[in-house]
Amino acid sequence: MILPKSVREAAGIDEGEIIAEAREGEIVLKPFRLREVEIDPKIADQILKEEDELERRKISAILKEIRG
Repeated sequence: MILPKSVREAAGIDEGEIIAEAREGEIVLKPFRLREVEIDPKIADQILKEEDELERRKISAILKEIRG
């Protein structure tokens, strides 16, 4: 969705920083703001390892399907 620069500036929104929500009879646009959270580095490492393994499995399955 393209918003005029004057509208973005008035709302304090930079390009690409919008979340759109559909509600009954309306669309609400909100600025997207990153949230900072603290997380145990060990937990972050575990999550990343699990994600890496899932991606490896997905790629392997795709390659097996392509190769027949």
